[in-house]
Amino acid sequence: MALVDVSRIPKHVAIIMDGNGRWAQARSKPRTAGHERGADAVRATMRAARRLGIPALTLYAFSEQNWDRPEAEINALVDLLCECLVTERNELLDNEIRLSAIGRLHKLPKHAQSRLRALSAETEACEGMTLTLALSYGGREELIDAARALASAARDGEIEPDEIDEAAIDRFLPSMDLGPVDLLIRTGGEQRISNFLLWGSAYAELYFTDELWPDFDAISLYSAVRDYQGRERRFGLVPGVDEDATVRKGPHKLERAI
Repeated sequence: MALVDVSRIPKHVAIIMDGNGRWAQARSKPRTAGHERGADAVRATMRAARRLGIPALTLYAFSEQNWDRPEAEINALVDLLCECLVTERNELLDNEIRLSAIGRLHKLPKHAQSRLRALSAETEACEGMTLTLALSYGGREELIDAARALASAARDGEIEPDEIDEAAIDRFLPSMDLGPVDLLIRTGGEQRISNFLLWGSAYAELYFTDELWPDFDAISLYSAVRDYQGRERRFGLVPGVDEDATVRKGPHKLERAI
């Protein structure tokens, strides 16, 4: 097991959970079996993140582009989401985990939206960790929505165009409520970020693993965090600059991290 320095834990970890379909295919099972096993990996990873003391964990659960998948698979994913929102309720409450969601949530079926709102409200006071599900989410789409909102605010006289800076954009991006991403993990062997948290990941450390998502577990997360801790984060500065000072004072509003 990788040894993790608990004094240098990333404040915001984001994961692209890739490989469910390939995991199932390799076992001659339907893709839905991979998604079901992937839900187990979510639970294991959530527990491990909570034990490590990671304040924020964001999972790429369903992208805006995933709506183009076969209808049967989309329905199965929505059903699995709704089931997990019921079965994981006690897990979240017992471990003081607050649930939130980002994305174009209005595109989800009404019953899924209702369950998501209910559990988010029920866990709102939890302070141990925030688990964010990116659902019907796309980084470009989020930036488009923010640009529209900023344009409306400028039109209504709520903000002057020359007042639009990084901090202003942050306020219109739901994904930035927990601050920028420190560590972005992608499973499944692909080495791209696939339209995920484009603004918040500008200075994230990227970690790619060939491990398929259903096989990802606590040890996998510890290994990723340990790798992160072996890197020097300079944020465009020179080696030796105090990272904490950069986070507090840096031009990219990193002080907003939990």
